Amino acid sequence: MGHAADVRLAAGAEESWYLETVFTPGTRLGRRPDDPTILVQVVEVSEVTTIRVPSGRLVVDSPWPEDDDPELTVRVARELAERIPPGTYRVEAAWTQAPYEFMGERFDGREVAAVRLCIADAPVVRWELALGVRDDIATIRPGDRIGFNSETNMGSFSDAAAWPALTAPFREFWRGIRAGNRQPRETEGLLDDCFERASDEGHGADLVTFPAEGPSVVWLGRTARGAIAAVAVADGYHVSDRIPPP
Repeated sequence: MGHAADVRLAAGAEESWYLETVFTPGTRLGRRPDDPTILVQVVEVSEVTTIRVPSGRLVVDSPWPEDDDPELTVRVARELAERIPPGTYRVEAAWTQAPYEFMGERFDGREVAAVRLCIADAPVVRWELALGVRDDIATIRPGDRIGFNSETNMGSFSDAAAWPALTAPFREFWRGIRAGNRQPRETEGLLDDCFERASDEGHGADLVTFPAEGPSVVWLGRTARGAIAAVAVADGYHVSDRIPPP
């Protein structure tokens, strides 16, 4: 039996086009906001790592404690309302490139434009907002966009059951900063440290971070039968005047 779609959660035509296009190497997304003569092009989709989610409960949120929390307690995680099959999944990143010049020096403008957790190999036929366990769908109207916010420009995929243990390195890092003792985080750097992984063998679970600027919308990509094929975060802040879908 297929999943019943809710129009309040459905991605619009432009958003659906963007979510598909950003994971298609060679396509053009739009123009640089600071230079409309420069096109932003998808140059690569790479596997970052794999992540273990043995509980089937997925968090998509910043791993850092709240900025206004003096005790640096465990952040109340934005756990997705819909569960995924327990297992190990690929984390993929879409990279764009848009060369630019700054103070006489040229840069390739390579950035992470989107990330996704690959749940199944079946094609995505529609995208919808990913509700959190504390979200009330009755308060959502068509066009509303929900997700998480990160003041540190970092989001993460994580097993919810192991969230306190997996986010401990980030709380300890802040405690060190406040004490004047800056030490490296006890995480594994991935892809030139654009991503990090924390693991907890007690749960057999992982957390994988990714770049995320400001408010970030979380999307579910569904198959024709309604199963979840992907969980994606794609903000598009570095693109203006998007090329419209055909």
